[in-house]
Amino acid sequence: MRSPALRHVLTHLITPLLMCVGMGLAYMGAFVTPEPHHLPVAVVGTTPQAKVFAQTVKDTAGEKLDVRTVATRADAVDLLESRDVTGAYVPSAKAPELLVASAASDMGAMAVEKVFTPVAAGQGVPLKVTDVARPVADDPTGQGLFFLMIAVSIGSYASVAALGAAGAALSMRVRALLAVGVSVVVGCIGALLAGPVFHLAHHDLAGVWAMAWLYSAGILLIGVGLHTFLKRWTTLTMMVLFVMLNFTSSGGLFRPELQNGFFGTLHAFWNGAGFVEGVRSLLYFGDDGLGRTVWTLVVWLLAGVLLTVAAALYEGTGRTRREAAHAGTEAGAASAGTETGRTGPRHARDEAAREAAREAEEEVEESVGV
Repeated sequence: MRSPALRHVLTHLITPLLMCVGMGLAYMGAFVTPEPHHLPVAVVGTTPQAKVFAQTVKDTAGEKLDVRTVATRADAVDLLESRDVTGAYVPSAKAPELLVASAASDMGAMAVEKVFTPVAAGQGVPLKVTDVARPVADDPTGQGLFFLMIAVSIGSYASVAALGAAGAALSMRVRALLAVGVSVVVGCIGALLAGPVFHLAHHDLAGVWAMAWLYSAGILLIGVGLHTFLKRWTTLTMMVLFVMLNFTSSGGLFRPELQNGFFGTLHAFWNGAGFVEGVRSLLYFGDDGLGRTVWTLVVWLLAGVLLTVAAALYEGTGRTRREAAHAGTEAGAASAGTETGRTGPRHARDEAAREAAREAEEEVEESVGV
């Protein structure tokens, strides 16, 4: 290609076009056709009739449902509150009841209701739906936590551009400390949005802040560490890790049982799922399962720490090599009796510094624009 300017523009178009493909595949693959896959439900009752009914439901649904029987209604409520089942059906000839926990997943509750409403209709009786864990009135669908995760995510991965590119002249230790500081601020913003601004969290706001900080710090440290190795491709990598794969597997809109196996599997260990499910545990389910989600976020944070350490070692080794090369070049020029002028090593270093500054500015603009 003859025009350097045109080649430069086309090179920078690669990232947004890859993002277009990736976002389409991820979002449409995860959200367009939600279908139950081994959706866990319970039937209350230990009589032969209850067991036959549960088996009939299982046979009719096939792989869409995993059906178990429990002895009492209280047992079914416990399973819902621990999020081991998505719904529980209490058979009755006169007043059948469906138990759900919409705070765990509004879409999951709707899917279970869609399964059991025709069953009651076939008996000629109305179905009573009881929600044992309802979201706060300020967040009637329970999806506010998903959008809170998006806000915290954007504040985190967008800051990586400034810390990695614009802060390239700073030592890795300083960049890492700045990343931790930014994560504190992002956590505070998340807590403000969840509490005073939109009232998603009516209690345990300090816990919400802590979860947001853990989540944000992991993203920031991973991004700062990756930037050393990937440079301008860091933006695309961060979008893949913390948007395409993260938002889609978080369970904020659809629980993993309503998605295909790929996103359902990611839900078990991805950091967005750790944040969303952790805050749900904190706000609606009496901290049930909170320890596991906190450890998920801690593991991601430790991965970020390891990446920044590796990046610091890599940069230190590279700096030593460059200094040795510069010293050798200057020594050679001096021994030959030449003067380091506009065409000498100093000029080369100045040109390299200016080029690095231009690349950093372009990277920041590209990242923030995306």
